[in-house]
Amino acid sequence: MNQEKRILISVDVEEFDIPEEFGRQVPLQEKLEISRKGLQTTLDLFDQYNVRATFFITAYWAQHYPELIRQVAAKHEIASHAYYHSSFSDADLEGSRLALQEISGQQVRGFRMPRLRKVNMQALKDAGYLYDASLNPTWLPGRYNNRHLPRTMFRGENNMWIIPSSVSPLIRYPVFWLSVKNAPLWVTRHFSKTILRKDNYLSFYFHPWELVDIRGYALPSYISRVSGSRMEQKMAGFLRFLQQQGRFCAHIDML
Repeated sequence: MNQEKRILISVDVEEFDIPEEFGRQVPLQEKLEISRKGLQTTLDLFDQYNVRATFFITAYWAQHYPELIRQVAAKHEIASHAYYHSSFSDADLEGSRLALQEISGQQVRGFRMPRLRKVNMQALKDAGYLYDASLNPTWLPGRYNNRHLPRTMFRGENNMWIIPSSVSPLIRYPVFWLSVKNAPLWVTRHFSKTILRKDNYLSFYFHPWELVDIRGYALPSYISRVSGSRMEQKMAGFLRFLQQQGRFCAHIDML
């Protein structure tokens, strides 16, 4: 294992509302519980591979599972994923940070906007954050086109740290939840090695609900086909590989 290379795994913990993007309503308790079930599986995987990670959590979800949040906080970084996953205002920035701090007992310094939408950097700084992790510097049709932005950690507006998700040099192939889910593992390993050689760190994110069987929610196959135990096996293979490539650390450890 190369101790110099750092592996940043992050987990977006939220209400399972992705079916609503495709016109299907899910009862609130079900939305919360699917993520709780997936989070338990995630923590088991992380214990198995000795992963230290960053958990970007919505304050609303955290308020329903305070004991679980404290369990996560004992080993991992707690960061904000806004107050709610489906609605947002700038006032939520400070509210979510303070709520998560109160629940976790940990200082909250990082933020990731739901669905990686653009963030008001001045509002983020005013709300007491140190860094933003809402940037995927690639092109994803229908979502964003950030190919012109830096690939690696940089100081953005108002001197805020930006920690982007990792993409490969040149073609900007993204190593994130959708690519790991849908590409063969050898492809993910190849691009991960390319990124680590160039950048000395890799930043990858996924969602706990991917580790639950969600094939019954009428989602596109690129989201639901590899889920539950199939995704758990893929993640185990990926984490086993990453364990040999460097040292797992939280986003805050980079700063």
